[in-house]
Order: sequence, then structure tokens, then C-alpha cells
Amino acid sequence: MPSPLQAILISGTSHVGKSTLAEKLAGRLGWNGLSTDGLGRHPGRPWLAVPPPVAEFYERLSAETIHWFLKVHHENMWRQIRPMIEAERSARRPFVLEGAALRPEYVAPLLTGEMFGVLLSADDAFLVARMRSAAGYERRDTGERRLIDAFVERSLRENAALQASAREVGLGIVDAADARAVADLFDELVARASA
Repeated sequence: MPSPLQAILISGTSHVGKSTLAEKLAGRLGWNGLSTDGLGRHPGRPWLAVPPPVAEFYERLSAETIHWFLKVHHENMWRQIRPMIEAERSARRPFVLEGAALRPEYVAPLLTGEMFGVLLSADDAFLVARMRSAAGYERRDTGERRLIDAFVERSLRENAALQASAREVGLGIVDAADARAVADLFDELVARASA
């Protein structure tokens, strides 16, 4: 009989639902809920209070450069994330960890019967709608919309890259736009963790 799960790693681009699923799982299982969000500095969402360097990042750099920079940022973050995972495992503390920096090519080699990894993904229309809603896109002026559009483009490129990587390394992909698929994943993980 396989060992019960002790760790769940959830990858995906911005606004795909990683945090929501991770919080729900951690709460239900009584596990430590962790995120990669606070580990590194990278220009994030260009809405609400947008510091000048963040605005400049999205205004001046090409979509290709922004996407390249994000991947390099994730590579650099992995130097912090891998020891964090190892520390939790060594301490035998069950945990759920979510973040875009959990790229499939980094996660897949770690998976065992006790550690599960998944990529949450969705089609472009779903992601655009969620990001525009969160940003209050319809109420924004042209300049603000331009920044938001650059962030959306970055996220769509990242979503496609993460999907390709997950397929290449054999990491499972769940469609975040399919509420039933996400609910089934939740139920499966709770059952495996409770076995």
C-alpha cells in the first residue's frame, strides 16, 4: 500500500487559482500552507499602487524580454525554494506549496508517493477575464490598461510555457476553468493524504 501524501506542490501562472486551491487543501488537511510569492522580487501585478519601476518594466520591455526575465527569475528563486521543500520534508511537516516559480521541470524530479505535483492551467479567455476583473480593467485609463495588457500577455506566455514543460516532463495538468476537475483533484488529494 502506498504511503499517504505528505506534500503537495501546485504550479501555474498568475490568477489560475493556485492560492485558492492551496489554502483550501491546507485548511482541510490541517497542513502548513506555503507560497513562493514572498521569496523573490519581480514586478508583479501592475494595478492598485504601481511603483514607478514596475510601470517602467511593463512599459519599456518587449513581451519576449518580460517572459525571458520571468523564467530567469524563477530559476533564481529555485535556489531558495528547493531548500525550503527539503526543510519541510526533513522536519516531517506535511505542507502545500503553491507558486508560479514551481516550474514543472523543477517539480517533476521531486515527486514520490509522498509528494504530489500538479500544474493548474486554463485557456487564454479564462485567464484574461480573471486578470481583467481583478484589475478593474474597464475602469482604467489607456495608460493603465497598457500596463495591465503587458502583464496579461506575460501571464499567457507563461501559461503556454508551463503547459509545454508539464507535457514534456509528465506532470499532470488540471484545467482550472473546469470547476468539476478542480473539485475532483481536491477530493483525490484529500483522500490520498488521509489514507
